[in-house]
Amino acid sequence: MATAVHSEITNRVAVLTLSNPERRNAMNIELSEKLADAVRSATADDGVGAIVITGEDPAFCAGGDLGELAKADPATLHTVYAGFLAVAECPLPTLAAVNGAAVGAGLNLALACDLRLAGPRAKFDARFLPLGLHPGGGYTWMVQRVLGPQGAAALTLFGDVFDAEEAARIGLVHRAVDDVVAAAVELAGRAAAAPADLVRTTKATLRLTAGMATQAEAVEVEVRAQAASVHSDEFQQRLAALQTKISRSSRDQKG
Repeated sequence: MATAVHSEITNRVAVLTLSNPERRNAMNIELSEKLADAVRSATADDGVGAIVITGEDPAFCAGGDLGELAKADPATLHTVYAGFLAVAECPLPTLAAVNGAAVGAGLNLALACDLRLAGPRAKFDARFLPLGLHPGGGYTWMVQRVLGPQGAAALTLFGDVFDAEEAARIGLVHRAVDDVVAAAVELAGRAAAAPADLVRTTKATLRLTAGMATQAEAVEVEVRAQAASVHSDEFQQRLAALQTKISRSSRDQKG
Protein backbone atom coordinates (compact mmCIF):
# COMPACT_ATOMS: atom_id res chain seq x y z
CA MET A 1 0.00 0.00 0.00
CA ALA A 2 1.17 3.54 -0.74
CA THR A 3 2.86 5.69 1.86
CA ALA A 4 1.07 9.02 2.23
CA VAL A 5 0.10 11.91 4.47
CA HIS A 6 -3.59 12.58 4.05
CA SER A 7 -4.76 16.15 4.64
CA GLU A 8 -8.29 17.21 5.51
CA ILE A 9 -9.29 20.75 6.49
CA THR A 10 -12.24 21.27 8.85
CA ASN A 11 -13.09 24.66 10.37
CA ARG A 12 -9.60 26.03 9.61
CA VAL A 13 -7.93 22.97 11.19
CA ALA A 14 -5.74 20.82 8.93
CA VAL A 15 -5.75 17.18 10.06
CA LEU A 16 -2.61 15.46 8.73
CA THR A 17 -2.80 11.67 8.95
CA LEU A 18 0.32 9.56 8.55
CA SER A 19 -0.36 6.50 6.40
CA ASN A 20 2.22 3.74 6.07
CA PRO A 21 -0.12 0.88 6.96
CA GLU A 22 2.20 -2.01 6.25
CA ARG A 23 4.69 -0.60 8.79
CA ARG A 24 2.23 0.90 11.33
CA ASN A 25 3.10 4.38 10.04
CA ALA A 26 6.83 3.95 10.65
CA MET A 27 8.70 7.14 9.79
CA ASN A 28 10.78 6.27 6.74
CA ILE A 29 12.40 8.89 4.53
CA GLU A 30 9.48 8.96 2.10
CA LEU A 31 6.89 9.51 4.83
CA SER A 32 9.08 12.09 6.54
CA GLU A 33 9.40 14.12 3.34
CA LYS A 34 5.65 13.91 2.72
CA LEU A 35 4.91 15.06 6.26
CA ALA A 36 7.27 18.02 5.88
CA ASP A 37 5.58 18.94 2.59
CA ALA A 38 2.12 18.64 4.16
CA VAL A 39 3.10 20.88 7.07
CA ARG A 40 4.53 23.49 4.71
CA SER A 41 1.39 23.39 2.55
CA ALA A 42 -0.88 23.79 5.58
CA THR A 43 1.24 26.64 6.92
CA ALA A 44 1.06 28.47 3.59
CA ASP A 45 -2.73 28.05 3.34
CA ASP A 46 -4.60 31.15 4.56
CA GLY A 47 -7.56 28.87 5.28
CA VAL A 48 -5.62 26.96 7.95
CA GLY A 49 -5.13 28.27 11.47
CA ALA A 50 -3.95 25.13 13.32
CA ILE A 51 -2.68 21.63 12.58
CA VAL A 52 -3.57 18.23 14.07
CA ILE A 53 -1.18 15.31 13.51
CA THR A 54 -2.43 11.74 13.82
CA GLY A 55 -1.80 8.28 12.37
CA GLU A 56 -3.83 5.80 10.40
CA ASP A 57 -5.33 3.35 12.88
CA PRO A 58 -4.28 1.41 14.82
CA ALA A 59 -0.94 3.22 15.33
CA PHE A 60 0.22 6.81 15.67
CA CYS A 61 3.77 6.16 14.48
CA ALA A 62 5.63 2.97 15.34
CA GLY A 63 9.13 4.44 15.15
CA GLY A 64 11.68 4.87 12.41
CA ASP A 65 12.37 2.48 9.56
CA LEU A 66 15.08 0.25 11.04
CA GLY A 67 16.25 -0.85 7.61
CA GLU A 68 17.02 2.74 6.67
CA LEU A 69 18.50 3.54 10.07
CA ALA A 70 20.87 0.57 9.88
CA LYS A 71 22.82 2.23 7.08
CA ALA A 72 22.22 5.88 7.91
CA ASP A 73 24.90 8.57 8.04
CA PRO A 74 24.33 12.03 9.59
CA ALA A 75 22.98 13.48 6.33
CA THR A 76 20.48 10.64 5.99
CA LEU A 77 19.39 11.06 9.61
CA HIS A 78 18.62 14.72 8.99
CA THR A 79 16.34 13.57 6.15
CA VAL A 80 14.60 11.13 8.49
CA TYR A 81 14.13 13.95 11.02
CA ALA A 82 12.68 16.36 8.43
CA GLY A 83 9.03 15.50 9.12
CA PHE A 84 8.90 16.05 12.83
CA LEU A 85 11.33 18.97 12.64
CA ALA A 86 8.90 20.67 10.25
CA VAL A 87 6.22 20.18 12.90
CA ALA A 88 8.53 21.49 15.65
CA GLU A 89 9.36 24.60 13.62
CA CYS A 90 5.80 25.25 12.43
CA PRO A 91 4.55 28.77 13.28
CA LEU A 92 0.96 27.52 13.61
CA PRO A 93 -0.38 25.81 16.75
CA THR A 94 0.16 22.04 16.44
CA LEU A 95 -1.60 19.25 18.28
CA ALA A 96 -0.81 15.52 18.32
CA ALA A 97 -3.83 13.22 18.41
CA VAL A 98 -2.04 10.09 19.63
CA ASN A 99 -4.40 7.30 18.64
CA GLY A 100 -2.03 4.35 19.17
CA ALA A 101 1.62 3.50 19.68
CA ALA A 102 4.07 6.43 19.56
CA VAL A 103 7.46 4.71 19.53
CA GLY A 104 10.92 6.20 18.95
CA ALA A 105 10.54 8.61 16.03
CA GLY A 106 6.79 8.54 16.68
CA LEU A 107 7.43 9.78 20.21
CA ASN A 108 9.61 12.51 18.70
CA LEU A 109 6.71 13.51 16.46
CA ALA A 110 4.31 13.73 19.41
CA LEU A 111 6.82 15.75 21.44
CA ALA A 112 7.36 18.12 18.50
CA CYS A 113 3.73 19.28 18.76
CA ASP A 114 2.66 22.11 21.05
CA LEU A 115 0.02 19.93 22.69
CA ARG A 116 -0.70 16.22 22.92
CA LEU A 117 -3.95 14.33 23.49
CA ALA A 118 -4.01 10.56 24.03
CA GLY A 119 -6.70 8.14 22.91
CA PRO A 120 -7.55 4.86 24.69
CA ARG A 121 -4.97 2.84 22.69
CA ALA A 122 -2.14 5.36 23.05
CA LYS A 123 1.23 4.08 24.19
CA PHE A 124 4.43 6.09 24.63
CA ASP A 125 7.67 4.13 24.30
CA ALA A 126 11.12 5.63 23.67
CA ARG A 127 12.70 2.25 22.88
CA PHE A 128 15.97 3.71 21.65
CA LEU A 129 18.34 2.02 24.09
CA PRO A 130 16.84 -1.50 23.89
CA LEU A 131 17.53 -1.35 20.15
CA GLY A 132 21.11 -0.22 20.75
CA LEU A 133 20.25 3.14 19.21
CA HIS A 134 21.11 6.58 20.54
CA PRO A 135 18.14 9.03 20.62
CA GLY A 136 18.11 11.62 17.84
CA GLY A 137 16.21 14.47 16.29
CA GLY A 138 16.34 16.62 19.41
CA TYR A 139 14.55 13.98 21.50
CA THR A 140 16.64 14.49 24.65
CA TRP A 141 15.97 18.25 24.59
CA MET A 142 12.24 17.87 23.95
CA VAL A 143 11.58 15.14 26.50
CA GLN A 144 13.37 16.97 29.31
CA ARG A 145 11.42 20.17 28.61
CA VAL A 146 8.16 18.23 28.83
CA LEU A 147 8.88 15.78 31.66
CA GLY A 148 11.88 17.21 33.51
CA PRO A 149 15.07 15.21 34.17
CA GLN A 150 13.49 12.42 36.24
CA GLY A 151 10.58 11.72 33.89
CA ALA A 152 12.93 11.88 30.92
CA ALA A 153 15.25 9.38 32.57
CA ALA A 154 12.34 7.03 33.38
CA LEU A 155 11.17 7.03 29.77
CA THR A 156 14.58 7.04 28.09
CA LEU A 157 17.11 5.27 30.34
CA PHE A 158 14.89 2.97 32.37
CA GLY A 159 12.44 1.99 29.65
CA ASP A 160 9.15 3.02 31.26
CA VAL A 161 6.26 2.70 28.82
CA PHE A 162 3.23 4.92 29.48
CA ASP A 163 -0.39 4.37 28.53
CA ALA A 164 -2.85 7.23 28.03
CA GLU A 165 -3.85 7.64 31.67
CA GLU A 166 -0.29 7.53 33.00
CA ALA A 167 0.88 9.90 30.26
CA ALA A 168 -1.80 12.37 31.35
CA ARG A 169 -0.89 11.95 35.03
CA ILE A 170 2.79 12.80 34.47
CA GLY A 171 2.10 15.63 32.00
CA LEU A 172 3.35 13.94 28.85
CA VAL A 173 -0.08 14.62 27.34
CA HIS A 174 -2.58 17.37 28.12
CA ARG A 175 -5.37 14.86 28.71
CA ALA A 176 -6.64 11.38 27.82
CA VAL A 177 -9.87 11.29 25.78
CA ASP A 178 -12.08 8.68 24.13
CA ASP A 179 -12.31 10.15 20.60
CA VAL A 180 -8.87 11.64 20.26
CA VAL A 181 -9.07 13.07 16.74
CA ALA A 182 -12.44 14.74 17.33
CA ALA A 183 -11.21 16.18 20.62
CA ALA A 184 -8.03 17.41 18.96
CA VAL A 185 -9.93 19.10 16.13
CA GLU A 186 -12.27 20.80 18.61
CA LEU A 187 -9.35 22.06 20.69
CA ALA A 188 -7.31 23.13 17.66
CA GLY A 189 -10.37 24.94 16.34
CA ARG A 190 -10.21 27.34 19.27
CA ALA A 191 -6.74 28.44 18.22
CA ALA A 192 -7.74 28.55 14.56
CA ALA A 193 -10.67 30.85 15.35
CA ALA A 194 -8.39 33.60 16.69
CA PRO A 195 -6.81 36.20 14.36
CA ALA A 196 -4.17 34.36 12.32
CA ASP A 197 -1.32 36.86 12.71
CA LEU A 198 -1.99 37.18 16.43
CA VAL A 199 -1.84 33.41 16.94
CA ARG A 200 1.49 33.15 15.13
CA THR A 201 2.95 36.08 17.06
CA THR A 202 1.75 34.69 20.38
CA LYS A 203 3.24 31.25 19.66
CA ALA A 204 6.53 32.92 18.74
CA THR A 205 6.41 34.91 21.99
CA LEU A 206 5.79 31.76 24.03
CA ARG A 207 8.89 30.19 22.51
CA LEU A 208 10.98 33.30 23.04
CA THR A 209 10.00 33.96 26.65
CA ALA A 210 10.39 30.28 27.62
CA GLY A 211 14.15 30.77 27.52
CA MET A 212 14.21 34.04 29.46
CA ALA A 213 15.50 34.27 32.99
CA THR A 214 13.23 37.02 34.34
CA GLN A 215 9.66 38.26 34.06
CA ALA A 216 10.98 41.73 33.28
CA GLU A 217 12.52 40.44 30.05
CA ALA A 218 9.21 38.86 29.07
CA VAL A 219 7.33 42.08 29.80
CA GLU A 220 9.53 44.01 27.37
CA VAL A 221 8.81 41.49 24.61
CA GLU A 222 5.08 41.38 25.33
CA VAL A 223 4.50 45.11 25.68
CA ARG A 224 5.48 45.80 22.09
CA ALA A 225 3.42 42.92 20.69
CA GLN A 226 0.39 43.77 22.81
CA ALA A 227 0.53 47.44 21.85
CA ALA A 228 0.57 46.43 18.17
CA SER A 229 -2.42 44.13 18.67
CA VAL A 230 -4.44 46.90 20.36
CA HIS A 231 -4.31 48.91 17.12
CA SER A 232 -5.18 45.97 14.86
CA ASP A 233 -8.46 45.84 12.94
CA GLU A 234 -9.22 42.44 14.47
CA PHE A 235 -9.04 43.76 18.02
CA GLN A 236 -11.10 46.86 17.23
CA GLN A 237 -13.81 44.77 15.53
CA ARG A 238 -13.95 42.18 18.30
CA LEU A 239 -13.95 44.88 20.97
CA ALA A 240 -16.87 46.65 19.28
CA ALA A 241 -18.81 43.38 19.02
CA LEU A 242 -18.18 42.62 22.70
CA GLN A 243 -19.25 46.10 23.78
CA THR A 244 -22.45 45.75 21.74
CA LYS A 245 -23.17 42.38 23.35
CA ILE A 246 -22.61 43.77 26.85
CA SER A 247 -24.84 46.76 26.11
CA ARG A 248 -27.65 44.53 24.85
CA SER A 249 -27.34 42.23 27.86
CA SER A 250 -27.50 45.23 30.21
CA ARG A 251 -30.64 46.53 28.49
CA ASP A 252 -32.29 43.11 28.62
CA GLN A 253 -31.59 42.83 32.36
CA LYS A 254 -33.10 46.26 33.01
CA GLY A 255 -36.12 45.41 30.89
